[in-house]
Amino acid sequence: MSDLVKVTIDGITVEVEPGTTILNAARQIGGEIVPPAMCYYSKLKGSGGKCRTCIVKVSKGSEKDPRPMPKLVASCRTTVMDGMEVLNITSPEVLEARAGVVEILLINHPLDCPVCDQAGECDLQNLGYEHGLQKTRYEFERRTFDRIDIGDKIQLHMNRCILCYRCVFTADQITDKRVHGILNRGDHSEISTYIQNAVDNDFSGNVIDVCPVGALTDKTFRFKNRVWFTKPVDAHRNCSHEKCNGKVTLWYKGDDVLRVTARKDQFGEVEEFICNECRFDKKKTSDWTLEHPTHIPDTSVIASNHYETFKPLPVIKENLALQEANKRELEKTTKI
Repeated sequence: MSDLVKVTIDGITVEVEPGTTILNAARQIGGEIVPPAMCYYSKLKGSGGKCRTCIVKVSKGSEKDPRPMPKLVASCRTTVMDGMEVLNITSPEVLEARAGVVEILLINHPLDCPVCDQAGECDLQNLGYEHGLQKTRYEFERRTFDRIDIGDKIQLHMNRCILCYRCVFTADQITDKRVHGILNRGDHSEISTYIQNAVDNDFSGNVIDVCPVGALTDKTFRFKNRVWFTKPVDAHRNCSHEKCNGKVTLWYKGDDVLRVTARKDQFGEVEEFICNECRFDKKKTSDWTLEHPTHIPDTSVIASNHYETFKPLPVIKENLALQEANKRELEKTTKI
């Protein structure tokens, strides 16, 4: 007898381990039926349940109790039951509620995508494009904050923050002492440090990687380039830090490494956290062993002009000489 439980999401049935959340069950199926998640992070304990963008409708509770759940639920916090049926993109109610959630997240968010370093890899941009409304109904004055440096290489733009708590959980779980968190309550809540302490530890740069918006930015990369003009390459080095495996993504512009980030999985989550030495101090190709171009989904703007394998298109199929000449010309202009 199998210990797995069956759950059906948007008409697709999958068997998962007991205790699996609806969100992670949907991720096993993949594709468009995976609910968006702005605060949930599988690598961080306690994350989820903050942003409500992953809400779904449970139309059937289980085989034993087929009654539907009376309200929409957060899929990142709701575990599956055997025989459960869930509606995500097939439910107009879910899509309408999610559009409302996105509207709330964007109430105070500034329209500074053209100058934001997160543009091109911003979860909030993707969420707003896929589920947002064409205009906001909010007419009141938005809250604003001054930009502050919370470390020698990290700048905080609180205006862009959506209070997902990811950076707080990261500091709690991979560093010895957290010095930043959520201050105040309600619409006055903000990320900040205690009496303007600096965030200074060996893994502080990871708060930049987990931030789904441009609230926490890398000061060594600010305004240097747009991500869709860079070429990401997976690389590694023998890092001396005992907690860092030295596996990273290098972001090239020509021959120059503009920034170094931790590698991320298909859901945009860091696979393993890296130390600050790898992130900020090793920006020469000679510091690294290059592996291969980073896989970029076709749906990402970063995939523009990004080649994982070199397959030049022939100019004239019948003329082999022109094909070879075309290949040589492309090799002269194509860089990693």
